[in-house]
Amino acid sequence: MNARATLFAGALAGFFTVVLGAFGAHALAGQLPAFRMEVWEKAVHYQGLHALALLATALLQRQAPAPGLRRAALAFTLGILLFSGSLYLLALSGQRWLGAVTPFGGTAFVAGWLLLAWTAWREAPA
Repeated sequence: MNARATLFAGALAGFFTVVLGAFGAHALAGQLPAFRMEVWEKAVHYQGLHALALLATALLQRQAPAPGLRRAALAFTLGILLFSGSLYLLALSGQRWLGAVTPFGGTAFVAGWLLLAWTAWREAPA
């Protein structure tokens, strides 16, 4: 992902963090069992954190475009889709098998952070 696409993905992820957080707080509160509401909140939390990670990565890409930053942005985006997406679906549907998808998103988040760290170590001036 280039800087423009990363910035767009981060801004969109941030937008949906607010929208889905508000939806959970207002429309789903009292409608879902407590466990599923906690799952929803966890999805919103991790999406918001990684929306910020995408925005920070976009700013870094504008200063020094590096392949590792593009890969980190892609990993963060994939993590949001798989981790948060599977948790949103699990919370709404109650289908526990969706929880099997969540670790793949978590792995993408971890990969994104490691790629960001590796790129910072290799590319940043000493």
